Amino acid sequence: MEPAAAAQLKTLLSGVALPARKAELLEYAVRQHAEPSLLGALQTLSDEREYESLDEVVEELLQVQPPRLDGVPHEPKEESGKPPGGDAYTELRPEPGAVRESSRTAGT
Repeated sequence: MEPAAAAQLKTLLSGVALPARKAELLEYAVRQHAEPSLLGALQTLSDEREYESLDEVVEELLQVQPPRLDGVPHEPKEESGKPPGGDAYTELRPEPGAVRESSRTAGT
């Protein structure tokens, strides 16, 4: 669905009682003499879901959020390696602006 059509649909549905299911949204749209393309878009909504706002309806129609493949968000992974700055990151009072000697300048 194009963003302009989604905005038009949102305007058309502005008086519907929320929360609403797909059937209620369709019924309201028909009473408002919605264009067939807008009714077709509403047909693609989930039958299972109850929409709390028109923004939720539009987001689903525009597919703003990518679908989850497994339906469950992934767990964060344990970090590996040292933090930025190495051991100085965990020191209480690290020397500010300290630069380590490079192997080329050491012993010159």
